[in-house]
Amino acid sequence: ILVINVCSSPGSGKTTLMQKTGELLKGKAKMSVLVGDPETDRDAQRMKDVGIDALQIVTGGVCHIEAQMILQAIDHMDLSNTDVLFIENVGNLMCPSSFDLGEDYRVTLIAVTEGDDKPSKYPKMFLTSELMLVSKTDLLPYLPFSVDAVTKDARSVNPDIEVMEISTLTDVGMENWVNWILAKIKEKKYLLNKINQSKVQHSSKINLAGIYIQKYDVTGKRIPALLQLLNLIKEIISRIGDSFVELS
Repeated sequence: ILVINVCSSPGSGKTTLMQKTGELLKGKAKMSVLVGDPETDRDAQRMKDVGIDALQIVTGGVCHIEAQMILQAIDHMDLSNTDVLFIENVGNLMCPSSFDLGEDYRVTLIAVTEGDDKPSKYPKMFLTSELMLVSKTDLLPYLPFSVDAVTKDARSVNPDIEVMEISTLTDVGMENWVNWILAKIKEKKYLLNKINQSKVQHSSKINLAGIYIQKYDVTGKRIPALLQLLNLIKEIISRIGDSFVELS
C-alpha cells in the first residue's frame, strides 16, 4: 500500500481534496483515508458521504498524529484491497513536520489565501515534503498571492520539492495530481515485487533482520521513498553477495 501523509494549515482544503481525489480515482485505484482532528468526526463523515473508506482519529487536543495512533487505527480498517492510504494530518504546519508516520511521501498544501511567504516561516514542513500543492488557485485573480514567489520560497528550503497548482472547484491541476498518485502506486508495487522476488529466491541464504533504511539525510532532509526502496534493494543484493562468499 502506498502511504501519503497530507499536511497543511487549517482550512487549506485537505478534506475537499480527499473527496475530489476519491471521485477521480474511482475505477483506477482504491483509496482509504485516516483523518486526524483534535475533536469531532466531521471530516471522516464528509468522506464517507461520498463513498470513501475513511476513519477518524480524534487526537483529543494533540496538534499532530503519531505513529502509535496509526497502528491503533488501521486495526479497525480493512485495507486488503487498498492501493493508497492517505493520512490527513491535523491542520498545523509545525508539529506534524516532526513526526514520521511511516509514510512513503509527505504532501503539503498551501492555499493562496494564506500568503506566499509560508515555506521559509515553517521550513521543516517543506524540507520534509516531496510535493507542495498550491490549492484554491481559482481565487488567484482576487488575492495578492504569487505562485512563482511561493515556489521560489519553498525551493530555497528544499530544492527538490515538486510543485503543483490545483483547484478542486475548477479541476485545474487535478489530473496532474491523480496521475502523480497513480505513478507512485505503480512504482511502489514494482519495487516491492522485486524485493519479494529477492526474498523468495534467497530466503535460505539471507537474514534480513536488522536492515536499517535511513529516512532522513544528515541535513534533516527527507530521503524520497523511492530512494529508500532502492537502498533497501541494494542492501539485499549486498547480503546476497555476502552469503555466497560465506557458502564458498
